[in-house]
Amino acid sequence: MSWDFIVPVCVGDLVKTGGINQYVVQDVVPPKQLPSYISRFKSAMRIQGPLCILQHFDTGYSVLQHSNTVDLSVKEDTLELLIQVVGSLAVSLPSLLLSTSSATEHKEQLNAVKMSVFLLCKLTEAIESDSYRQNIVTAPGKAGKKGKAGGEGLLQWDSEREKVLQTLIQLLQLDIRSLWNLSLVEEEFVSCVTCCCYKLLENPTISHVKSKPTRDGVTHLLGVLIKKYSHLLGASVKVIQLLQHFEQLSCVFAQAVSVWSTEYGVRAIIGEVIREIGLKSSEELAREGSGVKAFASFLSELSSLVPELIIPNISVLITHLEGESHTMRVAVCEVLGEILVRVLCGDRLDELGKADRDRFFDTLQEHLHDTHSHVRTRVLQVYTRIVNSKALPLCRYSEVMELAVGRLMDKSINVVKSAIQLLAAFIAHNPYSCKLSSADLKLPLEKETVKLREMKAKQEGKAPVAIIKASELWAAMEPELLVTVRAALEPTSETEREEEEEEDGDVEEEKEAEDDRATAVKIAQYLRVNKYRNAVRLCIKARNCFSESEIFASLSTVTPDTLMNTLALLFKGSDEDSSTFSQNLPPTPHKEGEKEGEDGELKKQEMLVQYLRDTETFALQVERAISVINTMLYWKTTSVVQEAVQFCVTVCEFSVANSVSGVRRMLPLVWSADAAIKDAVIQAYRRLYLNPQGDTIRVKAQTLVDSLSELMVDASLGTIQCLEEIVQEFFSSGSSLQSTVVQVLWERFTGKRETSGLYRRAAVLLLGMAARGEREVVLSNLDTLCSVALGEKVTEDFLLARDVVITICSITDHVRQSKGAPFRLPQDHQLFTCLTQAIAEGVVMEDPYWQSFMEQAVRLVYFLAESPEQLCSCLLQRSARLLLDQIMEGGEVSKDAGQFQDGSQESNEQSEQVNCVCLAQLLALCGCVAFWQVSHLERSVSTELRRRRGETEEREEKEKGPANKAKQTANESSMEEELGLIGASAEDTEAELIRKICETELLAEQNLLCAFLPLLVKVCSSPGRYSHPQLTTAACLALSQYMMISPSVCEEQIRLLFTVLERSALPVVRANAIIALGDLTVRFPNILEPWTQNLYARLSDEIPSVRQTAVTVLTQLVLKDVLKVKGQVSEVAVLLIDSQPHIASLVLNFFNELAMKDNAIYNLLPDIISRLSEPERGMSAEDFNTIMKQLFSYITKERQTESLVEKLCQRFRTAKTERQWCDLAMSLSLLSMCERGFKRLQECWECYSDKLTETGVYQPLLSITARLRRGAKPQLKAQVDEFEKRLTAVHTRGLENVESPEMEEENQKEGGSTERTALRTPLPTKGRPKSKRVQAKPPISSHGDVSFVTPQRSRKSKKPVVTFSSDEEEDENDAVMAESETPKVTTPISRSSRRARLRN
Repeated sequence: MSWDFIVPVCVGDLVKTGGINQYVVQDVVPPKQLPSYISRFKSAMRIQGPLCILQHFDTGYSVLQHSNTVDLSVKEDTLELLIQVVGSLAVSLPSLLLSTSSATEHKEQLNAVKMSVFLLCKLTEAIESDSYRQNIVTAPGKAGKKGKAGGEGLLQWDSEREKVLQTLIQLLQLDIRSLWNLSLVEEEFVSCVTCCCYKLLENPTISHVKSKPTRDGVTHLLGVLIKKYSHLLGASVKVIQLLQHFEQLSCVFAQAVSVWSTEYGVRAIIGEVIREIGLKSSEELAREGSGVKAFASFLSELSSLVPELIIPNISVLITHLEGESHTMRVAVCEVLGEILVRVLCGDRLDELGKADRDRFFDTLQEHLHDTHSHVRTRVLQVYTRIVNSKALPLCRYSEVMELAVGRLMDKSINVVKSAIQLLAAFIAHNPYSCKLSSADLKLPLEKETVKLREMKAKQEGKAPVAIIKASELWAAMEPELLVTVRAALEPTSETEREEEEEEDGDVEEEKEAEDDRATAVKIAQYLRVNKYRNAVRLCIKARNCFSESEIFASLSTVTPDTLMNTLALLFKGSDEDSSTFSQNLPPTPHKEGEKEGEDGELKKQEMLVQYLRDTETFALQVERAISVINTMLYWKTTSVVQEAVQFCVTVCEFSVANSVSGVRRMLPLVWSADAAIKDAVIQAYRRLYLNPQGDTIRVKAQTLVDSLSELMVDASLGTIQCLEEIVQEFFSSGSSLQSTVVQVLWERFTGKRETSGLYRRAAVLLLGMAARGEREVVLSNLDTLCSVALGEKVTEDFLLARDVVITICSITDHVRQSKGAPFRLPQDHQLFTCLTQAIAEGVVMEDPYWQSFMEQAVRLVYFLAESPEQLCSCLLQRSARLLLDQIMEGGEVSKDAGQFQDGSQESNEQSEQVNCVCLAQLLALCGCVAFWQVSHLERSVSTELRRRRGETEEREEKEKGPANKAKQTANESSMEEELGLIGASAEDTEAELIRKICETELLAEQNLLCAFLPLLVKVCSSPGRYSHPQLTTAACLALSQYMMISPSVCEEQIRLLFTVLERSALPVVRANAIIALGDLTVRFPNILEPWTQNLYARLSDEIPSVRQTAVTVLTQLVLKDVLKVKGQVSEVAVLLIDSQPHIASLVLNFFNELAMKDNAIYNLLPDIISRLSEPERGMSAEDFNTIMKQLFSYITKERQTESLVEKLCQRFRTAKTERQWCDLAMSLSLLSMCERGFKRLQECWECYSDKLTETGVYQPLLSITARLRRGAKPQLKAQVDEFEKRLTAVHTRGLENVESPEMEEENQKEGGSTERTALRTPLPTKGRPKSKRVQAKPPISSHGDVSFVTPQRSRKSKKPVVTFSSDEEEDENDAVMAESETPKVTTPISRSSRRARLRN
């Protein structure tokens, strides 16, 4: 073979004249002749094998050239042939490569490989492009018959594509590099294959699940090319390029890179790709379309696959944390998180690993304060994963926990949600304790801290010896030792020599049993005990005995200097040793072991104290987080509320202190209109309380009852009402535990199982909740309830009796909801016998819980008894008789009840004190009966009358025959009208009947209720005589309940009730009076309307509870349109700065609701400003600004802003003090000023120009110009600048100096008179006096809005000072407001329909 096939860059290059011995296509076959040529190609393939490609290359090339025009079947046949050729080459080449074949055979095989691979790759690209175009043209679900016919041939392309990739992998895995000279594969051949791979990856569906075989094939084919064909750099560049243009390839390339680095061992590819991403500039990544999202997703996915391989290149990525792209910052933080979770975790890290870990954690903590909320969110989520994986070092728990709690205050909702999730993870995986309570940990911590302090003091007491350095001791002994050394080296007499020999013998004996180190220790001991001669002699002997020892090597020649140096070395070195010479004698092993034991105990104690201290710190942080998250339960964002609910469940499961508060606080959310929130709360309670653990149904039922009972203990009424919804949901769910739970509850209530009184009450309340779902639970056991709780022992526990009454009342819900005849029990039923006896006996007892029982009992009587008014009349008689009998027994002289009511008989002081509580209880009973009597008439009786009327009408209609029906059809229109009138007349008749009964019969002389009214008036109007707090409270409450009966009683006693409201010394009386007056306002609005100002006055009460009650009542009255919203709302606004946070919160909620009404706050603002800035009020400027800032936040419309600017400017004319000017200016500055508002401000220049010399007026107006200048258009900006210059000029030089004729001429020269018309103030005749005359004008000007001028007070007469008197002889009306104090009716309030109120 004389030619070589060169892989072309472009397909068309092969038809051009090539170089020497270069293959050129000779014949491009026309499309019509291609089928016959392909048939020849197939025959040759069967006969010649894969080398047939050398003769039939032109056929395959022709298919490529005409790929846009030839039939799909031709391309598919060609593709199949090429797959066979390449597959046959892959099979035949291994044997050829191992044999020593000729150069010609090698060239043939090489050309065959190049040609077949070239054609296969190019044809694959062409068919892939056709497939992509076909998918675009024929959208799924919209293809017609023609589209389906055109796409049939491509249905099998996915499987064919996989065959192509597998064939190429099979070929290229062989060592075909030996076919090339010097085994250097040409770059064009590799590019031909890689271009085909990257072309397949550009398919938009490549990331779908169905394309997984194609993805895997491309990945492995590229892996072979990277490993064997030097495609590493090309692959890294191509990955970056494709990521920039195809975002869906991020996960595909991440998986591919991980396969290349692990399965193919090409780890350098990770470094190359990460380096390419790291080299991207911050500005480039911040541009749109830079592929930053794909890069970020790629890094995140890659870090989850091979985090350990990213660590060597992490420094390149960390630089992006300082860049502008928040997406890259998120990705880098996620990479750090994966590394910390999967690589740099555990206790087996070396020092370098620990340093990297700490550095990465520091980086993450810094970005918890990132400027972008998305970054903060992702970092918190990364920390959540770290905590869940238990990869966070213990030393960082407190620090990260504190940062997470701080993020709860973040402005971003997503950050707050992630912070809550992180805190929940901290609690669920905390390493400290399963129960986190700082209160429980405080005592053990103090105890162990004291113990540690004692152990340290004990150890310090054992070793008080001061440490002296060896060098200091040596300096002290050196002179004497030197004399001894010199004496030892001098010649001695015979006697001295004999003594020395004896001592030497002793030294020899010691020496024989020791080595050189032991000898050195002995010498040091001699020096310490001042046996210098023995030390010197032993040192000289040791020199002779241990001549080879390093210790005595310096004594090769014995001189005073060498001997002193050796002794110094032995002494100092031994002293610096661990503990060998710390004492005169070497320490014994027993003492060493004892010391080590003491040190070990001390370390254990220190660790215990540190553990307790860390646990307490963690618990305190959790409790702080709970207090913050509990407030989020009522946010408007559903997802935040759901996270807060889940957090409350988590902390409750870990018994964190105050966790139950959050669980109870979220209970009202069961009434939420948001179904997601309601479901979250129900699921939370089901998880905490309704899914008990146990082996048997009995155990599970007991556990469930215990859990619910704990929640019921000390629960408020609101909590119990909300819990009813949860319990009802449980009993309506058809749980298998229902019957067993009810049985356990009855056992607890009846005392069959020993339990406390609290749990008995909880059990009976739970039975009542169950009865709301199935009333037979209670109705079939009425006798049991009466005998256990309402029998002879009822007076021992009125709380249990009250809860039993509440439980029985639960069955009346079904009664009221049913449309049939009402269910009522006879008067002589055991239930009413027990109730009336308990109430009557309790009147003369001083039990604090009797009144709550009495109120519920009277309510039950009116709900269930036949003729309840008769029962209650007898009850009142019996109670009054018992009280009179008690008074008689105590020495009270009274002949009958009439004398008692008139108050003509006086009791002695002692008996009056004894009976005040009993009298108060009797009056409370009277008021309760009066209230429920009215309710019974307007609800039960009225409903029964309507029901009976409806039954009568139905019966009459049935009695009518067919003839009447025909007649009715003929006169249909007139009959309908007539029937409507009849229905309306009937309803009016019923309402009038009820009203007449209330007006004439309830308080008639023959009715017992009438007998107690004078006594109530007497007690309320004579506080000096009846000063007992409980008596006063009961009397005032009962009086207000009597006033609900009829308008006449209300009109008669309204002045007395307001007197009590204003002058009573008891806060509870004032609070009760406010609530009662609120109810009376709803019932009799025309009577209460003149007294509205007195209601608002209680907003300034000195007692917080009274102020809170006043705010609550007025909020309800105003928002329900019972009271007209007037300028008195300024008194409510003052409470925005109340010292009590809960009151300020209530007021804020009031204005939030009021703002939803059209223009309500807008209409009130001018009057509120005028009232709050009055000098008599004395409000500070700071408080005024705080209130106004909140109120002006509700003004959002441009039209409202424009109008308010004009109205506030006109108020400058009527303002008399400098403080009022400043307040008005400050109010103007709080408006969101728009262009129209600014023009209005310019037009009103004359209203405030003479006030600009005041800094308090000038500065707020100047701030308006500063805000308007931001982002303003050039024309508006010029006007703002000019206006600011004018403000500054008037402020610095005065109005009279600025608005002069010379100034006018100067202005005309600068800008012309037409542009200045709107801004110029009319010239005064005399400078400054003009402003005085302006202020002296009447408040209503031609430019002002009459409706917003604060009117003068119409009633100027001073109220006479009326004080309570304790003088028993003063007249009872002296303590009541005088007639002149009683406000007159000004504007009657028309009500829509009285019968509508009666029906409700």
